[in-house]
Amino acid sequence: MDSVLDQARGGQNLLERIVNHIPGFKGYREKELRRDADRIERERLSSRLELNKKALDDLADGATRSGALDLINEIETARKRIDKIVARVRYADRGYAGFFDAVKVDETVLARIYEFDLGLIENADQIRAAAQAAADAPSGLKAVLRTLIETIDALDARLAEREAVLAGVR
Repeated sequence: MDSVLDQARGGQNLLERIVNHIPGFKGYREKELRRDADRIERERLSSRLELNKKALDDLADGATRSGALDLINEIETARKRIDKIVARVRYADRGYAGFFDAVKVDETVLARIYEFDLGLIENADQIRAAAQAAADAPSGLKAVLRTLIETIDALDARLAEREAVLAGVR
């Protein structure tokens, strides 16, 4: 997340850098940059998650061709749960309150949200590894698919935890 934020800071033009010296404006501008970085990271994460559906599509094709129709339910369950998580990530609360918003998010909560988001990227990589293991598994595919679904559910729980932090519950 910080690398995206650093890129956004470095990409400021001369006028933006001058305006940052106005008292109070730099903090507002910093939050705007964080909001943009958050949006970029969420889009990147949702794209990474969607890549897993390609492996599941290939798996479904293979299961259909080989007559292993009992696996189709597990594959579809995994696909639907990935779709759900992609939507939750893409449309998640930003961890930022605008200047005129009624609910403000303080900097410590924002830092916790960024830590969660970094963890979400690790969870997405675990899903990719589990999806690849499912694609490469010649036998015992049902157990591998269940592991994939459990990994997806763990990411879903992590998203719920993120939302709880934003809501001030944790």
